[in-house]
Amino acid sequence: MAILRAGKRIGGFDVRLGIPRDRSLDNVENDPRFRQKAGSNPQTTIGRYQAYVNEAEGFARKARYYAEFYLPKGIPESSLSNTSQEPKSEITDRIDSDALREKYLSFPNQKDLIAVQNANARRVRAFCKSISMPEREIISKDIKFHGPARKFAIDTKSSPIQATFYADKFLRERSYFELWQSCIFSTKSHNFNFYDNYVSDMNIFQLGSFESRNERDDVTYAIKLFECYPKVISTVDYASEVNEVTTFSITFEFRYWINYFIDKSGNIELGSPDFANVEVKSKYGIFGGLLNRLPPELRRAGTEVLEGLKRRIPIGGITGGRVFPPFSNFPPLNI
Repeated sequence: MAILRAGKRIGGFDVRLGIPRDRSLDNVENDPRFRQKAGSNPQTTIGRYQAYVNEAEGFARKARYYAEFYLPKGIPESSLSNTSQEPKSEITDRIDSDALREKYLSFPNQKDLIAVQNANARRVRAFCKSISMPEREIISKDIKFHGPARKFAIDTKSSPIQATFYADKFLRERSYFELWQSCIFSTKSHNFNFYDNYVSDMNIFQLGSFESRNERDDVTYAIKLFECYPKVISTVDYASEVNEVTTFSITFEFRYWINYFIDKSGNIELGSPDFANVEVKSKYGIFGGLLNRLPPELRRAGTEVLEGLKRRIPIGGITGGRVFPPFSNFPPLNI
């Protein structure tokens, strides 16, 4: 309510004047409060903490991970072909060849392992319920020259890691690792294979989102484990009163591990999204990249227009839109 208010009717119009009690809304554009930056003061402790979190675009999440497993190379086909040849006339050569043939034929060959890897590797990766990043311990030794002893680093060691998997009704995921173990030990001949024939590498990725790339799941940290093999395949427990998804665990032995980024050549910048030879999610072409930057509603409309255009052009009418010059074979968009 105004302090003083008066009015008069002039030419059919009411003209009123008054002196308001509050003038805080006068000259709003020049209010100094609008020049203040939103958020906390970055020079304070909590401000720096929030700045670090915003710079990293959040924290690492335990549920955002991806693991890659590869079956070993097994017995090369060339070795099997050599054992099938008739040995020389010498008795010792015949004995050696028969023993070698029995040893080789009791282990999975390279061709069978590649077939299983192509058929089931993605299923095993998708059904990985949990996995542990490896630890590394520096082993030291006390060396005393004069005064208190110094602890010199002399070696490193890492404990085995464990992963848990869901199993489908055929337990194909468990059979995958049982096949891997059959490359180590033969239940037919009770022989053990050569080391290089049963070890393989493994990758573990931490995933995160990048606002600049409009990516929800991209690699933010990656390690590689060398010369791995499944040491322990756990039991599968059954119970008539429990109707849960079957799971099992694998304990992996390995020789050593590296950080993909720190151990590559070049300048080191912690938190860089670039990793050599690591790609979990394929990058789309020029149209897929542009459309994926649009909001979901516009992205769907743009996709329909692009797909219709691809089918209307002459070559698209023949190929059903699968070929679109000068680009071809676009992968599907993320919608």
